[in-house]
Amino acid sequence: MSVFSKLIYDIGRLWGRYWDSYLNGVKNTLILAVVATIIGVLIGLVCGILNTIPCAKNAPLPKRVLLKVIRFIVRAYVEIFRGTPMVLQAVFIYYGLPYFSNNAMRFESVWAAAILVVSINTGAYMAESVRGGIISVDPGQTEGAMAIGMNHFQTMVNVILPQAFRNIIPQIGNNFIINIKDTSVMFIISFTEFFAFHRYITGVNNMYFPSAAIEMVGYLTMTLIASFLLRRVEKWMDGSDNYELVSDDQLVMTAGTYNYPDKSTPFDERHKPSRETVIQQVKFGRNRGER
Repeated sequence: MSVFSKLIYDIGRLWGRYWDSYLNGVKNTLILAVVATIIGVLIGLVCGILNTIPCAKNAPLPKRVLLKVIRFIVRAYVEIFRGTPMVLQAVFIYYGLPYFSNNAMRFESVWAAAILVVSINTGAYMAESVRGGIISVDPGQTEGAMAIGMNHFQTMVNVILPQAFRNIIPQIGNNFIINIKDTSVMFIISFTEFFAFHRYITGVNNMYFPSAAIEMVGYLTMTLIASFLLRRVEKWMDGSDNYELVSDDQLVMTAGTYNYPDKSTPFDERHKPSRETVIQQVKFGRNRGER
């Protein structure tokens, strides 16, 4: 029996015996990744907005001090959680809080601890993505909103954030895919996700590589499906590329663009009435009153 045939045989044995455990691990991984990504996006949204609140030099001193303190806290949070591995963050939160509080602060549910760890890690990355998305919006949008009487909150909610959110959709998807893979470190706090089941199964039968092959295929399948769905969401948010021109009233011609060559308009050389008018004008000239 060749090596590859033996590998396929061992994978089949493992899957036939532990398929329910693998699928349960996939379920836990996806739930954790989805919930933590949503919470992380909300955390990043709040931090990104707080980080971009304008502060004029002539603003009241308490406001300037408060904004500097807020920005310092947000900056420290981002740097700490972006600069340390998630596995160590899990250890410090799950085991460190009971250690320093003499077991007064401890997690009764490992699910709560895992969601908290992955969420705050994702929020640190999303904070910078949201800040970049807000900065990427043309400053003229803000100036125009202020010119019609909007305050900063109204401008952010109605003008800036809808455009910034579309800009950060790819980064949200990227963080979701990363979370699918990075949840594998949650075994350190005894959370039973996909990789934790792999560790348990290999501890029972010592078939490490065949089980690792199943894990690799599983993670690759989850990330490919996630990438496909996220591309569909981006395409849906972009809307249609073509808009049919309303040709009944020439005053609204600028409302869209015609879909060449299926449609024709009075401004199109293929439009028969316009073409006949031009031919008549070339042959016989135009009346003075029409000029």
